[in-house]
Amino acid sequence: MGHPSAATRAGGPRHGPDNDPMTTVPAHPPTVGFDLDLTLLDTRPGIKAAFLAFSAETGVPIDADLVVSRLGPPLEQEMAHWFPAEHVTEMTARYRALYPVYAIEPTVPMPGARDAIEAVREAGGRTIVVSAKNGPHVELHLAHLGIEPHAVAGGLWAEGKAEALRAHHAQVYVGDHVGDVRAPPPPAPSPWPSPPAPAPPRNCARPARTWSCRT
Repeated sequence: MGHPSAATRAGGPRHGPDNDPMTTVPAHPPTVGFDLDLTLLDTRPGIKAAFLAFSAETGVPIDADLVVSRLGPPLEQEMAHWFPAEHVTEMTARYRALYPVYAIEPTVPMPGARDAIEAVREAGGRTIVVSAKNGPHVELHLAHLGIEPHAVAGGLWAEGKAEALRAHHAQVYVGDHVGDVRAPPPPAPSPWPSPPAPAPPRNCARPARTWSCRT
């Protein structure tokens, strides 16, 4: 029996029995990234409940319906609509303390969300959830609903999401907000090999740009 190549021993490309490059096992399995709010989960009922409780606690009138109509950007941006800049950090922390109590239970999956995650898994791929929501709350939502991606990255918005997608070798990202497609990462190298170049016709020489054949 022959010895495996250095590339195979190191986890590099491996060919099928026909040594066909098109059957090569990729070094990195295809990875699909998903946003959370309004992509995998309909968090609007939970966020509305949390903001109503937050408004009651702080005594500051907040239009919770307006809040859930513009989900996507970081929470701090929403807080800036209701509080002076010097109080945004404090109010964000107070809201997040209430969030697990009010927002997890009412949240439901978006139609097709579970199927999308499972389809990637069944195809041999990996999934990562990348969200502007803070990571612990993302994980609480997913655990409550029994949705199990391979990885979670929270607290990232727009260009920041690109860093996590690159780190996980993601080729696709699925979202619902223009911020989800702003400054996307450069295309990751495809995990699948390019088809071999066609062999030249017989009796042909290949100059720099054209074929020259003898008949």
